[in-house]
Amino acid sequence: MSALHLRGVGLPDEQPVDLWVDGDVFVDGPVPGAQTVSTSGWILPGLVDAHCHIGIRYGGGAEDLDGALAQARTERDRGVLLVRDAGSPVDTRGLDDVPGLPRIIRAGRHIAAPKRYIRGLPVDLEDESQLPAEVVRQAHAGDGWVKLVGDWIDREVGDLAPLWSDAVLVEAIAAAHAVGARVTAHVFGEDALPGLIAAGIDCIEHGTGLTDTTIAMMAEHGTALVPTLVNIANFPEIADGATRFPVYAAHMRDLHARVNDTIGAARDAGIPVYAGTDAGGHVQHGRIADEVAALGKIGMTPTEALGAACWNAQDWLGGGGLAAGSRADFVVYEDDPRTGPEVLSRPSLVVVGGDVVVARGAYA
Repeated sequence: MSALHLRGVGLPDEQPVDLWVDGDVFVDGPVPGAQTVSTSGWILPGLVDAHCHIGIRYGGGAEDLDGALAQARTERDRGVLLVRDAGSPVDTRGLDDVPGLPRIIRAGRHIAAPKRYIRGLPVDLEDESQLPAEVVRQAHAGDGWVKLVGDWIDREVGDLAPLWSDAVLVEAIAAAHAVGARVTAHVFGEDALPGLIAAGIDCIEHGTGLTDTTIAMMAEHGTALVPTLVNIANFPEIADGATRFPVYAAHMRDLHARVNDTIGAARDAGIPVYAGTDAGGHVQHGRIADEVAALGKIGMTPTEALGAACWNAQDWLGGGGLAAGSRADFVVYEDDPRTGPEVLSRPSLVVVGGDVVVARGAYA
């Protein structure tokens, strides 16, 4: 590991930057003998996938550690150097000892009720009174986040329905906050949102059922939103496979049809929106550039959409960005990465902990 120097254009301010790396961290320079690795590129902290499942196989089921390693490398090669793993059925901490991989912030396992989520993925609670204690267990198993399944199809109802009472949500989210963890929830429909937001949840995943009322609640509470638009694109296919539940299928198609207006209204209300792909299951890994492009369809500017997958998400999740003392994780592009997914998905230079792990084009 050698000292590095890079010069280029930083975003979002589009100003020249001069950065120095000594060992695995950014430092105030100059550093004698540093190797200059960039003189004119677009320099960013690593991209962020704020809803990603390292450990869930594409098509469903749990990955082994080798499969999880391949997923992490796929994300890294696309420039993603910080992942919020929003629930995984496998322990991926062995990846932390492998050099050159993204930093993973884990949320433990999904917490659900029996037959109310994808088989094999969650911890299923027979009684909702167990929820506060389980939230604390998953908080200790993760890295400061806990993931609830807020709604899912209820086969007796034939449609999406909440899993938890409002009262137990208040108790469970307070229990998580008491041990220093934040809580997020999978929510597709409308009905689970008021109770989750009123209970003080920190983030909503998907949020396709948001209404004017719940958008106003999120804005008031400062609740974040990770819409996973590239996964929402699968709703018609999910509906096509749910012929036994026509009400649910129609509901999913309706949520899909108005998603850009729904998430756009949340963004317009000032709700913090971050980029996440929901990779694993229905979405292949390595699609953060597609998610950034999809955020443009809800009204975000190219700079705003990229910020949702980079500097703003870094701040939200506690990443260090390009500040002195932070781990030297960064990406460099020969061309402006805001010009489209073809550029954003192929960084010219990827550096993890001060080591060059991907070099393309003029940087190869």
